[in-house]
Amino acid sequence: MKIALINENSQAAKNEIIFSALKEVAEPLGHEVFNYGMYTADDEAQLTYVQVGLLTAILINSGAADLVITGCGTGEGAMLACNAFPNVFCGHVVDPTDAYQFTQVNNGNAIALPFAKGWGWGAELNLKYVFEKLFVEEWGGGYPKERAVPEQRNAKILAEVKKVTCRDMMSILRDIDKDFLKAAVSGKNFKDLFFANCKDEEIGNYIKDIL
Repeated sequence: MKIALINENSQAAKNEIIFSALKEVAEPLGHEVFNYGMYTADDEAQLTYVQVGLLTAILINSGAADLVITGCGTGEGAMLACNAFPNVFCGHVVDPTDAYQFTQVNNGNAIALPFAKGWGWGAELNLKYVFEKLFVEEWGGGYPKERAVPEQRNAKILAEVKKVTCRDMMSILRDIDKDFLKAAVSGKNFKDLFFANCKDEEIGNYIKDIL
């Protein structure tokens, strides 16, 4: 699994802590972790939580990432922004129980964490435990297990509903404000990470033209 980490500007100073915890858990399991920043609060390319949603959608829809780990102060804004886009199913995850149940019940492809709320002594431990519960079992298995069939059915129904309620990603990229889009994909290491992993030629070429 290719996992992308994205931080918006209000919580950028915590990027290295989050990245380290994620790598510690995910890499021994065979997953690849890619850090899209922001890396510090002073980065030249500043990401708002709305741009986090757009960047998440670009990564998911292009195949550059299978799972996006993101968030903001409360996690709510990042979750809402992510879910505004096609093919992105983002859960709001506060603790390890949320993480486990999201993977089993909702089987999504992004999580938004509250990187300011409750951030204190032991915060990095909670992060580690959250990440551990993301990968403890194969996703979509159901919780409780006897609810697996209706939960899997509902997840498929939601995916079909979103195809109706959302436009395709290329239409969005063509119509969205170009300065807003360019700012979302202008991170320090974006080009190296994205173009090496992008599987959708049309999206890749369009982003290349924007940059």
